[in-house]
Amino acid sequence: MGQALEISEWAENVCVKIPVTNTRREPSDDLVRNLSHKGLKLNVTALLTLEQVRRIGPCLAESPAAFVSVFAGRIADTGVNPIPIMAEAVRFLRQYPNVELVWASPRELLNIFHAESAGCHIITVTNDILKKLPLIGRDLGEYSLDTVQMFYEDGRKAGYSL
Repeated sequence: MGQALEISEWAENVCVKIPVTNTRREPSDDLVRNLSHKGLKLNVTALLTLEQVRRIGPCLAESPAAFVSVFAGRIADTGVNPIPIMAEAVRFLRQYPNVELVWASPRELLNIFHAESAGCHIITVTNDILKKLPLIGRDLGEYSLDTVQMFYEDGRKAGYSL
């Protein structure tokens, strides 16, 4: 708790990041509740289940501003569609107007649209995904031709005559 209090004093816009559990699998609920009660801005992170969202939401009720970072990309990595989970998390968190849901750990540009359709407040986006923004609305026929041209150039550079 001491580190969180110290970090929160760095600046007015600092949000202290707390993992939903520690490495001993112990939930951080009590810590989050205590820090929230002390008025710290918090970002509870590394959530992957609705049960975690439902457990942590009430703990953030007294925070002046809080974020719940659900790692939707990691959920998708397991073969589970994160969109219904994220949409339900948004619905649940509406009862806490100070809490915003973060779509964390995106894997592709499409996740920006997924986050928006689920009603997420925020999405974390890597530079690799940001570089793909110009592709939005791109003509797929032209994109196909560009892909074929790329394959052609790769073959030519490898010494093949096509």
